[in-house]
Amino acid sequence: MQVQLHAAHTLLQVFAGRSLSAVLPHSRARGASAAEAGAVQDVAFGVLRHLGLLRAVLGELTDRRIEDADLETLLLVALYQLQFTRTPPHAVVDQSVRACTALRKRSASGLTNAVLRNFLRRRESVLQRACSTETGRWSHPQWWIDALRVAYPDQFADILASGNTRPPLTLRVNRRRSACDTYQTLLKEAGIDAEQVGPYALILERPVRIARLPGFAEGLASVQDLSAQYAAPLMDLAAGQRVLDACAAPGGKTAHIAECCDVALTAIDNDAQRLPLVAQTFERLRLSPIKLLHANAGGLDAWWDGVPFDRILLDAPCTASGIVRRHPDIKWLRRPADIANLAAEQQALLSALWRALAPGGKLLYATCSVFPEETQLQLSAFLHAHSDARLLELPGIAEIGNIQGQILPDSRHDGFFYALLQKD
Repeated sequence: MQVQLHAAHTLLQVFAGRSLSAVLPHSRARGASAAEAGAVQDVAFGVLRHLGLLRAVLGELTDRRIEDADLETLLLVALYQLQFTRTPPHAVVDQSVRACTALRKRSASGLTNAVLRNFLRRRESVLQRACSTETGRWSHPQWWIDALRVAYPDQFADILASGNTRPPLTLRVNRRRSACDTYQTLLKEAGIDAEQVGPYALILERPVRIARLPGFAEGLASVQDLSAQYAAPLMDLAAGQRVLDACAAPGGKTAHIAECCDVALTAIDNDAQRLPLVAQTFERLRLSPIKLLHANAGGLDAWWDGVPFDRILLDAPCTASGIVRRHPDIKWLRRPADIANLAAEQQALLSALWRALAPGGKLLYATCSVFPEETQLQLSAFLHAHSDARLLELPGIAEIGNIQGQILPDSRHDGFFYALLQKD
C-alpha cells in the first residue's frame, strides 16, 4: 500500500508540472526502505511510460471522468501494476482499497474495488478498445504523434514504441584508467554480462544498480548512452587545442573530451546548481581539473576573453524528445510551443558561439531531439545565414533518407542529432 501511495504522490506532482527527476529524490526519502523506494521509482516511471494507455483503460472502466485527482492517480498506479508488473492481482486490489482509507476516501473503496476487478474480468476487450485511439496505442500526446508522423512517415511508429521501453544501461570505459576488454572482464567477475558496442562502450545485458559496478567510484567507467558517446570522437580533437563545452552540466561529454585528449578545456553552464556536478565527475574519474564558468554561453561579452576556440561542443537545450524512455515525464510536460521556443534559443546560441570559433575550427552541434525544428531545419537555417560555415561528414553515422546526423532511438541508442560545422 505504501508503494502505491508514494507513487501516486510522486505522479501528482509531475501532473502539476514538476519534472520527475526533481520529485523522485523526495519520494525516495519518503520510502521505508531502499527496496520500497526502488519500487516507487519503478511504478512512477512505468505509469508515465504508459500513461496514454492507462488513461484510456480507466476511461473504458468508468462512466465519467473521475474528478478526484488523488483517486484517479491511485487507480492509474493500480492499473499499471495489474498490467505490467508481477504483483499478485489480489494484492494490488486489496492494497488499493486500503489506500483509499489512508487517503481519507473510504467512500471510494467500493468504486476502486469495482473498477479494478472489472479490469481483471474484461482485460482483453478493455485493452483492445483502449488501443483503438492513437494516444492509447502509443502513450504519447496526439500532437507529438502527429509531429513524428509528418517528420518520419516510415519510422514514426517505431520511434513511439521505443519511447515506451526501458532503456539499456550503457557504460563508457575511462580510457585513461582501463581498457574496454579489461573492464568487461571485471564486470564478468562481478556476475554482470555486457556486450562491447564501441571502442570504449559496453551495454549491460540487464541493468544493475550503480553500486554494483566494479570500480565505478574509482572512476573506471561512467554511465553514458551510446549515442552520447559519439560526441567527443566526432570533434576531431588534438592535443593542445583550446576547447569549449558550452552547455556542460552534468559533465558526461565534458569528461569524455578530457578522457580522449589533452586539451585546454573550458566548460560553461548557466545552471549554478548543476555546474558543480561537472567538477564532481572529473574528480571521480581522476581527470585533471578544468576551467569551469557559470554563465550563459550565448552572452560572450560576459565571459569570453576574445581568444578563439579550436573546437566547440554545443549540446544545446532542447525538448529531449529523443530520450523520453529515460525521462517519460517529458512527453506529458512538453507543449507544442516549446519546440519553437527552444529552437529560437538554439539559434541564438549557435550564432553567438560561431563568433568564438577560430577560422578552420570545428563546432559540433548536438541535441537529444528527434523534432526537425531542432535538428535538420535548425542546421539548414544556420548554414543559410552563415556563408563561412561548411557542413562536414560524420563518419560512422548513417543517413536517414538524405539526412545525416539524425540517430533515431532503438534498442541501443537514444534519439540524438549531430552536425559538425567547420569555419572557413
